[in-house]
Amino acid sequence: MIDLQTASAPLGLARGMAQALFDGGDTGKLPAAGWAGFLDMKFMTDSLGAMALATLLGAIVGYHPTTPRTVDTLTEADLPKVHIMYAFIGAIIGVTVREFGMVIGVVVFGIGGLIRFRTDAGSARDTGRLIVVTLAGLIAGLGLPHLAVVTILFASVLIWLFDSRPACRIKVSELPSGRLGDCADAYRAILQAQRCKVISESKSAAKQRIEFVFRPPMRSRRETLRAALRNVPPELGGEVEWEVE
Repeated sequence: MIDLQTASAPLGLARGMAQALFDGGDTGKLPAAGWAGFLDMKFMTDSLGAMALATLLGAIVGYHPTTPRTVDTLTEADLPKVHIMYAFIGAIIGVTVREFGMVIGVVVFGIGGLIRFRTDAGSARDTGRLIVVTLAGLIAGLGLPHLAVVTILFASVLIWLFDSRPACRIKVSELPSGRLGDCADAYRAILQAQRCKVISESKSAAKQRIEFVFRPPMRSRRETLRAALRNVPPELGGEVEWEVE
């Protein structure tokens, strides 16, 4: 026969853990540093160090030397930035949980589920930015305005670095029959002359089409690249279609 008292013990333990998780002390409130947190240089330095380390680790994975070998689309070319942004988000969550406890982790996972299933943010990059601003708002509301400011400043630097060299893809179709290789060489030479980093290149003999995924140099203008690509010799030229991440 089952001992009801023994059977109910795990349930009681679970209830006790849940109560301990959501109880923020005797008052049920979470401690908040407030605006005085800007004077806590140790916390600010530790937080920046955690974000920088997470960014570095995300970059090591995202920009692994073997990654360009598998890049065929703009989404794949954009993945290293997504890795870095999500590593940065993880660092923010870790710092906040360390400061306030596991209750914040539960809140963050709830917000993450809301964003994932109830918000159409488009690309993974836009979703990452949406999570960052949501976390910054949550952190500010929790009474850590200094961490919220550091989060947005750090994220702004990352976004500036990412958007300074957006991945581009050009599709060149209607190429002369039998000259696919020569056409590819001509377009590749122009991209390299414009100091573009070619990430991947593909040719389709059946469609007489070539595709390049590349990153232009910083502060370059798309109009300049368009004009340069029009300088391909007429016997090797085709119709160029652009796509930018």
